[in-house]
Amino acid sequence: MMDGVEDSSDLLSEDQSKERSDTVDLNLDTSLVVDISDALSEKEKVKFTVHTKTTLPSFSDSEFSVQREHEEFVWLHTMYVENEDYGGIVIPPAPPRPDFDASREKLQRLGDGEGTMTKEEFTKMKQELEAEYLATFKKTVAMHEVFLQRLAAHPTLRNDHNFKVFLEYKGELNVRGKNKKEKFGSLVKFVTKSVDEVLVSGQKDVDSFFEHEKNFLVEYHTKVKDATTKSDRMTRCHKDVAASYIKISGGLLGLATAEKTDLDKFFIKVSESLEKVRKLETRVASDEDLKLSDLLRYYMRDSAAAKDLLYRRMRALVDYQSANKALEKARAKNKDVHQAEMKQQESCDKFEKLSEVAKTELSDFKTRRVTAYRKHLVELAELELKHAKAQVQQLKNCLSSLQDN
Repeated sequence: MMDGVEDSSDLLSEDQSKERSDTVDLNLDTSLVVDISDALSEKEKVKFTVHTKTTLPSFSDSEFSVQREHEEFVWLHTMYVENEDYGGIVIPPAPPRPDFDASREKLQRLGDGEGTMTKEEFTKMKQELEAEYLATFKKTVAMHEVFLQRLAAHPTLRNDHNFKVFLEYKGELNVRGKNKKEKFGSLVKFVTKSVDEVLVSGQKDVDSFFEHEKNFLVEYHTKVKDATTKSDRMTRCHKDVAASYIKISGGLLGLATAEKTDLDKFFIKVSESLEKVRKLETRVASDEDLKLSDLLRYYMRDSAAAKDLLYRRMRALVDYQSANKALEKARAKNKDVHQAEMKQQESCDKFEKLSEVAKTELSDFKTRRVTAYRKHLVELAELELKHAKAQVQQLKNCLSSLQDN
């Protein structure tokens, strides 16, 4: 059953590819266009075919494709995060790891419970779960593609050497997972950074713009996270309603075929109508997941990236203040003054440059998210109205048909 699903996941149509870029608002610069033209699910991993078209002279060709796995996307993100030259930039969030475990478990449970349901119920439930698996697969591809497109659209990040290697190098990048020692080191580093963030965040910013942004992002991130949870719950409720329609429709069909009665036609017509309403309910869940939950989930991660930018800037400010104090002490002792002056100037230049870039980045972040929210919420409202009208019309048709008989 799973093999059938995976085999049907390898090709993504052009229309689906266009839909996947809607989460963020990207510029219209066509000098470097990156997309994922193909994706293939192979047991525990997904291979993405990254396709590039460019007019930039730094590339050896104008069009090329390479195959990449998730770990290579994570490696690329890490290269950006660890590069101090990008300290003032909102680094696009790394795509989440492909996770099909939930869908696989549901399909496994469905197979185990095949004997407890009718053939029609089993077929419909199988179709629902396979559609859910494919939707998860497409969303996985979408997040990996958006990550690359954000990088390609950024005037600075697009010129990174590692990005060029990622897009152009035909062979494997030989990116491996971390061993236990490295994982422990990463954990220590994460805990140290978290403690440092708490200490640094307690300081009042010297710039009112960044102080406002800090307060806003902390509250915004919390609210988007809460909204994402509630949106997921709403989507699950619609899926549960669709699943209930399957059981009711199957039960009525079973009554109609069990023995001949005067109600046979009634049961069949109601069953057919509920099946049509069920399909509409599934579309509602799918649209809410795509237009709202995915949007909220993306900007929850993007706002975390913006918070990381503010942390890096605040860290630079603390370093600059420490350099000022060190210079005062050196002058007071008349020892190593020149070295302290150089360190102070270096810290000052780094902080000012980072702050200048960060202001532009945070303004762009606001513009990008407002545009995306407006677009998606309008589209979701239109789709909700369309599906609601279709459901009402379907129920009216059912009642009319029953009255005629």
